[in-house]
Amino acid sequence: MEWESPGRRGRPGRPGREEAGPESGESGRVRPVNVRSEAGRSEDDAGPGGVGPRGAPWRQPTRETAARTYPRALPVVPVRARGLTVEDAAGRRYLDCSSGSGALALGHNHPVVLEAIRRVLDSGAPLHAMGLTTPVEDAFVTELLRTLPPRLSAHARVRFCGPGGTDPVDTAVALARAATGRAPVVTVTGAHHRAAAGACCPADAGEPPAGVLLEPVRGADGVLTVPDAWLRDLRRITAERSVPLIADETETGVGRTGAFWAVDHSGVTPDVLILSKAIGGSLPLAAVVHHDALDGHDALDDRLDGHRYDSDGHRAGLPRYRAGASGAATFRGNQLALAAGAATLAHVREQRLAEHAATLGGRILSRLRDLAAEFACVADVRGRGLMIGMELAPPDGALDGTPADADRPHTGSELAAAVQRECLHRGLIVDLTGPAGNVLRLLPPLIVTEEQTSAVLDRLADAVQAVDRRRDGHAPPRRAHVPH
Repeated sequence: MEWESPGRRGRPGRPGREEAGPESGESGRVRPVNVRSEAGRSEDDAGPGGVGPRGAPWRQPTRETAARTYPRALPVVPVRARGLTVEDAAGRRYLDCSSGSGALALGHNHPVVLEAIRRVLDSGAPLHAMGLTTPVEDAFVTELLRTLPPRLSAHARVRFCGPGGTDPVDTAVALARAATGRAPVVTVTGAHHRAAAGACCPADAGEPPAGVLLEPVRGADGVLTVPDAWLRDLRRITAERSVPLIADETETGVGRTGAFWAVDHSGVTPDVLILSKAIGGSLPLAAVVHHDALDGHDALDDRLDGHRYDSDGHRAGLPRYRAGASGAATFRGNQLALAAGAATLAHVREQRLAEHAATLGGRILSRLRDLAAEFACVADVRGRGLMIGMELAPPDGALDGTPADADRPHTGSELAAAVQRECLHRGLIVDLTGPAGNVLRLLPPLIVTEEQTSAVLDRLADAVQAVDRRRDGHAPPRRAHVPH
């Protein structure tokens, strides 16, 4: 496929405004589904990638479970992708602002990532090494240590885990329990305020917990940022009471929030970092990094890998922990993911993409706050860097009392889902999050350009306008269709 350079085109409905052209998915609004392919047959009759009655979107619901939430909300069959742009089986192009739920720091198929993967493939290196030390792993760890907060990097220990979301969390919890000999681990949720820091590790409630676990920005809870001052208070209290502080940077790491690691904003150095998603350069990879002071004694790491060892360091006993808690999962340290991850970490660091994320994130927040002032259905805008949430809610915060109408959203979740659909019609992919599913989340890749940012914001503004008018009972504005 030949990708064109970004161009500029006027946006229908708003004279004088411009947006990025074909590279950034401008043509993703419109291609009719039933067009003839090069083989002379209808897209409706296409094979695995087709979109018609015998195509993938119609077959997969009968083959997979009802947990297929993404395909239901985003009925897109991607066949090609590069940077911010995704092309589906029908030839439509979209701007992807979900970035694989944050896994694509450099967008789709970035050249430095592809080159790193090709080098491993061409070298004949093993693709699966069961956690054994390899040159590829060593290069990744070396690059990772360059990016860590200095007070952690100088004393860091890295433990690779299975690529699933729960395995590194289980490993971090097992580490804290083994280091302290205590069991309870406090997870920070709900309201964040200074008084809550003491509640995490009460001085007068007996034994302190084994650890305190938090996300610096809670993406799944609606993109809620932990205040820097509160986090500094928590760090001080946990240090005073010898409680390990565990920061889950699964979604916030690798420049996403405008700093390489989200904890960098507060100047806090945690005892344990949970890393996943972007560290694999778009491939599955997870790791736990901890301060060596947590070891307490030399045998901690041995105990955590799930086996007993003799005096010569040879394995001599049965597992004491299940694999998920020990980090001894089969598919830890995938070699292609390590290579892609090292290339991604280096590119983000060398190109100062965290600073780029901070700059463009500030611009996006400013524009969305203007949108909130214009449309009553936008209840809040929040975020950090290129991790941004826009909360949708009826103006009165509840149902408006009008008769039910499938085409007129009333609740916050219905409003958010409607905006997501309108965005998709305009060639923009966005995600929904929050306990009520009423927060539209923007996670564009860190390489997003000024032109692409303008295109994203314009399409989002159009989508909100269409839904706001529909909520008030007005017909939504007609969308202009731009043919290929």
